Amino acid sequence: MARRFCVGGNWKMNGDKASITEICKNLSSGLDPNTEVVVGVPAPYLQFAKSLLPASIGVAGQNCYKVAKGAFTGEISPAMLKDVGADWVIIGHSERRTIFAETDDLIAEKVAHALAEGLKVIACIGETLQEREAGQTETVVFRQTKALAGAIKDWTNVVHKL
Repeated sequence: MARRFCVGGNWKMNGDKASITEICKNLSSGLDPNTEVVVGVPAPYLQFAKSLLPASIGVAGQNCYKVAKGAFTGEISPAMLKDVGADWVIIGHSERRTIFAETDDLIAEKVAHALAEGLKVIACIGETLQEREAGQTETVVFRQTKALAGAIKDWTNVVHKL
């Protein structure tokens, strides 16, 4: 079976209940049923957004950690995301890589754990502006993809985001 076209929108650290209600209302009709739609929602609003969206729209956490539980203040496990209704998670976003210094290996571990816990993953790869301007795009994308390839055994539930 061919994979459906997938469109995702990441709300980043934006939104409140009023704006999320409006966005969800706009997403609730007129979408192509042959397109998989996923929205990346800030963690405090995952359940709220899920309750407003049709079941055909996937809800993604914007990050998760590489283990099920423990003393990791502020982190969210894949099990926690699933418990509040998320079926996807975004991992490896450029902001996580640059601002929080997440490494390729850490991102690969997080992806592997999320998949093992039953989430679908939007695996982000890509270079910074400085890397692009230095002609390093291919090297960076290859390095990031190589780390993911070493951790992912089955790509069925993975979407790459450049």
